[in-house]
Amino acid sequence: MLTLPLMVGLGLTVLVTSFLSGLFGMAGGMVLMGLLLVLLPVPSAMLLHGITQFTSNGWRAWLWRRHVDWGIVGRFALGAGAAGGLFALVGAVPDRAASLLLLGLTPFLALAVPQAWALDAGKPSHALLAGFLCMGIQLLAGISGPLLDVFFVRSAMTRQSVVATKAATQVFGHAIKVAYFAPLVVGAPGETVEAAIILVSIAMALLGTNLSRRVLDRMSDAQFRRWSRYLVMGTASVYLSQGLFLLASH
Repeated sequence: MLTLPLMVGLGLTVLVTSFLSGLFGMAGGMVLMGLLLVLLPVPSAMLLHGITQFTSNGWRAWLWRRHVDWGIVGRFALGAGAAGGLFALVGAVPDRAASLLLLGLTPFLALAVPQAWALDAGKPSHALLAGFLCMGIQLLAGISGPLLDVFFVRSAMTRQSVVATKAATQVFGHAIKVAYFAPLVVGAPGETVEAAIILVSIAMALLGTNLSRRVLDRMSDAQFRRWSRYLVMGTASVYLSQGLFLLASH
């Protein structure tokens, strides 16, 4: 059971990370996932993160709905559904060290994608591949924003369209994650996500998303792409170090 100070701290963290996600279309979920992995068992952390990010991304997609590319979203959802079905058959659940390592490695793996591949979510086959790969990473590490960004970074889309379309795709991803981890948490010994925490997280996710909207309007596309890179790579380095420490201490 989490204490009141920890619940307040978690609520403020959700507020800040939802603001970051609303501003950059990613990064916030990565920060939140790392904190939850420290506070909760992996399945519980995945479930709470999924509920929070489903709310945050769903509200963000609604606020920017006129900028969403629904063709990309539909193809992403098909790929994500295939990956979710495959994981349901296998029933894989990573431990905390593995999740933190994947969380930290994901942005670096994304950067390792060869330039010649020129991944672009606007291409139908690439959108399907994005859904499949990002869903797989999300079920293992809890987040897939840095990898998803690879499919948008070379597109000609505006920052509003990138944030809106990524939010809509992530709605499907987090819904699948919640459906996957909920049965592993409900009724399982040592696994719990209290109702109060869920309600506070949802409220803070909505507030943080609303606060980010005006800031995004004032930011240029160049600033958007530059600062999102700095934030994600810095956070990834911290989680990679934590994962290596846990792995070494086993």
